[in-house]
Amino acid sequence: MGYEYKVDDVLGFASAMGCDTRHKGNELEFRYCPYCGGNKKDQYTFSINLETGAYCCLRASCGKQGHFVELARDFNYPLLDTQPKRYRRLPQREIKVREPAVEYLKTRGISEATAKKYKITTQNGKDNILVFPFYDENGIMVAAKYRKTDFKKGVDKCKEWFEHDTKPILFGMRQCEDFTQLVITEGQLDSLACADSGVKNAVSVPNGARGFTWVEHCYNWVMQFEEIIVFGDCENNHITLVDDITKKFPKKKIKVVRMVDYLGEKDANDILRKYGKAAVLKAIENAELRPVSSVKSVADAKSINLSELPKIRTGIYELDKAIGGIYYGQVALLTGKRGEGKSTLGSMIYKAALEQDVSCFAYSGELPDYHFRSWLDLQIAGRENVIEKHNEYDEPYYVIAENAVKVLDEYYNGRAYIYDNDALYTASDEDKEQVMLLKTIERVARQYDVKFVLLDNLMTAIDVSDSDELFNSQREFVKKVKSLARELNIAILLIAHPKKESKGTELNNDSVSGTSDITNLVDVVITYSKNDDTATNDLFQSVIGVTKNRLTGKILTGKKRILVKYSSCTKRIACMKDDIDHVSKCFMKKTSATEFADLSGFVDLLSDDEVEQVFDEAAKKFTL
Repeated sequence: MGYEYKVDDVLGFASAMGCDTRHKGNELEFRYCPYCGGNKKDQYTFSINLETGAYCCLRASCGKQGHFVELARDFNYPLLDTQPKRYRRLPQREIKVREPAVEYLKTRGISEATAKKYKITTQNGKDNILVFPFYDENGIMVAAKYRKTDFKKGVDKCKEWFEHDTKPILFGMRQCEDFTQLVITEGQLDSLACADSGVKNAVSVPNGARGFTWVEHCYNWVMQFEEIIVFGDCENNHITLVDDITKKFPKKKIKVVRMVDYLGEKDANDILRKYGKAAVLKAIENAELRPVSSVKSVADAKSINLSELPKIRTGIYELDKAIGGIYYGQVALLTGKRGEGKSTLGSMIYKAALEQDVSCFAYSGELPDYHFRSWLDLQIAGRENVIEKHNEYDEPYYVIAENAVKVLDEYYNGRAYIYDNDALYTASDEDKEQVMLLKTIERVARQYDVKFVLLDNLMTAIDVSDSDELFNSQREFVKKVKSLARELNIAILLIAHPKKESKGTELNNDSVSGTSDITNLVDVVITYSKNDDTATNDLFQSVIGVTKNRLTGKILTGKKRILVKYSSCTKRIACMKDDIDHVSKCFMKKTSATEFADLSGFVDLLSDDEVEQVFDEAAKKFTL
């Protein structure tokens, strides 16, 4: 029965070989060619066409090409699941260790005793062909490998080759003495060098660093050892075998020989020849535990005072008291029902960041840039610089005094930025990637030293037409935003709409529209909604809640939510404490409420006793 090509077989081969791959159109590209190994400069030169199964290496020094079936055959990868790979049975007879083999191994620093222990010999009548017999744990010879001892590059076709159709296993299995510590090397001469130095359990892989077809035949045997020490080749500041053995044996304790203990040499055999047995044993003795990815010692974490971490205060006293502000590296999410003022609160925090002398960047997907600025202008300028006018229906509206506009221009220059919503439409095809939102955030943070980013809002920031892809796109976008915040050490405020079913209920983490992963990923969740309490909503129109607070843990829900008032004149939002602080000082100074409205920035707080004394009378006189 002939073989029928399947894409799954290609993927299975790549996995079995431990190869790093990537998809590019119909091609599956391998980071390194299985045949020549490639190098750091020549990566992804080998590929397999997933439609046809044809493979090719583009390196001139290699140039291997053919069909996947040939590739699988060359690396002993079985293709027919219903017909397990059948390996040739080799004759089981005593091997005579020939003198040419002994003499060659001596040139490699390996003793005659070790040669005899491992049954290293030469082919009959071919003294230049070294033979390495592979015995399994039961002492049965299942494979053999050959090495041309007088190999001439450019003349001979290959230096080493494996006996055709024999089972790939680890070399040296039979000679291992117990199941304490297993040293795995890349080449047979390296495992012999370890054994000659006094290592009890030294083996080598059969087909070099890229071949892992041996794993299925040796897995249970390897799993019996207490720990594995990887003694691969040291090439290009990297130890071979380590990554793949770690993947293949995730449940094992794995150590790796330190790069410094190679003493500038490539492998164990080179160390033995130049520095002797003691250096080989020292390298194994000093082997270090393979680091677990994404894990580091607590001792490596900085010891810091959380309250002293750099942050951007929101300008709302009670909110800052609860969350501390938006810390650099954090992503805060602000949600609120449509039309209830969440964008206004976002703009207020943008204003507060500017007042802290922080450069800011805003993305406003729903508002044109002039609308965003007009709101911000009013918040910054204050009532003294705002002129009230009336439209044809005698309804009031507010504009900035002409002399204040120039001052604001100077105030914004070099520190306040906004995304150009037309950029994607006007950019050339090759420039489109550079003007995309996430790329823009990264560039402004690096180029303009922006430390605060306002993204209003999540839905407009994601361009997805297929609703099935929406949740995944939201998740990936927020992941990337979170990654940018950490990498660039900036504070990001992301605004998102709540779900429609949130109507009439208090907003919480589950209220945010889209996948629940959004609130799981961010550090702080802030809610902004109308104040439905009839006893207080004549003075305080809205409430701010905190439903997630990763750093300080303080949550504000229900009655603990912050009461805030809103000024239609200055578009400012202020909580009771902000009002008390400002009004109390103005009241004691007999300062008018109008003058108070122009005060901005942060002020020293009164004591609670002082606040209590003046609040009742001051609050009656004060309106934003």
